[in-house]
Amino acid sequence: MKLVRFAKDEKISFGSLEDSKIQVIHGDIFGDFETTNEVYNLSEVKLLSPCTPSKIVCVGLNYRDHAEEMHDELPTEPIIFIKPSTAVIGPNENIKYPPMSRQVDYEAELGVVIKNRARNLEIEEVNKYVLGYTCFNDVTARDLQKKDGQWTRAKSFDTFAPFGPIIETDTNPSNLDIQLLLNGEIKQNSNTSKLIFSIEELISFISKIMTLLPGDLIATGTPSGVGPMNIGDKVEVKIENIGTLVNYIM
Repeated sequence: MKLVRFAKDEKISFGSLEDSKIQVIHGDIFGDFETTNEVYNLSEVKLLSPCTPSKIVCVGLNYRDHAEEMHDELPTEPIIFIKPSTAVIGPNENIKYPPMSRQVDYEAELGVVIKNRARNLEIEEVNKYVLGYTCFNDVTARDLQKKDGQWTRAKSFDTFAPFGPIIETDTNPSNLDIQLLLNGEIKQNSNTSKLIFSIEELISFISKIMTLLPGDLIATGTPSGVGPMNIGDKVEVKIENIGTLVNYIM
């Protein structure tokens, strides 16, 4: 199922997307829900971020090719950091270039949406706590990241966490093509089979540090090819079986 969150006539709803038609959902997508007979054309609504996470837990250096690109040794355990919920935007929204930065980079990533409250999970338990998968762009002020020596400021600006347009509940995330297109040109091109730590390993590891809540988002790392965006650019994260997240730099 392709879950979406959308606005129509100032009302925000969840729905199931199929062939450019959205079937409205009643209930809680993280619990019990049902699809209704109320249907909208995709063109009639504004898609929003497909959920509202309390936090976004990101993973650094989790693709072998990106670690090589950055001339870093492979990590022995996941390197994690958090983006605030205030950084979230949805598809077709604008990423705002902060005045204090001179280099804002794209980072295409597979996002994992948590379904149930999770704490101290073992690897074999993880899958029943996952709602589905989405496209994520870990927008980064690269110059500030280098200047600060840590990542909070560089990763946390408003609009620096675009994700969507859907949550795909029925796909195998271990072998998906992932691309980043800048103004139509492919800049990143890899596959989730190149992850250093699997999704199950990541979620188990994170859950032993902090409680994960329904709707929280795990961003699983970016492949090689990261680079800068400029004002006026169009950026797309494209992931096999999930779709394409489009945003614009303003």
